[in-house]
Amino acid sequence: MQWKGRRQSDNVEDLRGSGGGGRRGMALGGVGTLVVILIALFMGKNPGDLLQLIGNAPMQQTEAPNQPQPDDEAAAFVKVVLADCEDVWNKLFTEAGMPYKEPTLVLFRNGVESACGSASSAMGPFYCGADEKIYIDLSFYDELQSRFKAPGDFAMAYVVAHEVGHHIQNLLGISGKVHAQRQNLSEAEYNKLSVKLELQADFLAGVWAHHAQKMKQVLETGDIEEALTAANAIGDDKLQKQAQGYVVPDAFTHGTSEQRMRWFKKGYQTGDLNQGDTFAVSESNI
Repeated sequence: MQWKGRRQSDNVEDLRGSGGGGRRGMALGGVGTLVVILIALFMGKNPGDLLQLIGNAPMQQTEAPNQPQPDDEAAAFVKVVLADCEDVWNKLFTEAGMPYKEPTLVLFRNGVESACGSASSAMGPFYCGADEKIYIDLSFYDELQSRFKAPGDFAMAYVVAHEVGHHIQNLLGISGKVHAQRQNLSEAEYNKLSVKLELQADFLAGVWAHHAQKMKQVLETGDIEEALTAANAIGDDKLQKQAQGYVVPDAFTHGTSEQRMRWFKKGYQTGDLNQGDTFAVSESNI
């Protein structure tokens, strides 16, 4: 991705040099949450207990603020991606006659407190609708390459754009409607809605890539393939297979590898928000 020397977003809280801590709770869109749940099931433990344990883990004090950090280049990169997301979504919302409220990106290390509760790096990147912030520990950049075998800067750009997609859903009231149904549905039925929410965020990430390229010519050869590799690596079926040797479709919360790649690709190829209503698609065609 062509990013060096371009505008970085000012909507960033850099907490990498400070300690974390605070309340516990769940957050939306964290890949790490799914991994933790799968590990708990594999170990025969209650996933809620494990998540609570992680949420209550003491946060380590790190380097002093404002000092050079080993991941400063990664930080600069995600700030540029966030700026590109701002430019694209401001344009699309304006064209639709709506105001766009930009999200804040919080960079942290080891653990952080959000309005959705405290979280450790094991949660992975996540979006908290309660404070309209995206939380990222930049160690996930390395994890994409080593653990998920999804190298390349655009793999991380896809992750950021996916979390911004959750912000779009929050602004439009989509995520609120989904969460409101949690108490009225079985776990399996609610999981199906969660999958549609996540696939729509993948679609919105693709829409961003389409318009970012159209506006700024940011893409380099292989970038879209990098995003698709990342989407493939974090599909529910692949993660479950790796964790326990078999898949349980009723437990899917983010979508299969094939679904995640397909919806991102659809968003990228069309750039048309009208084609991203995953909730109007039948279960057999999702």
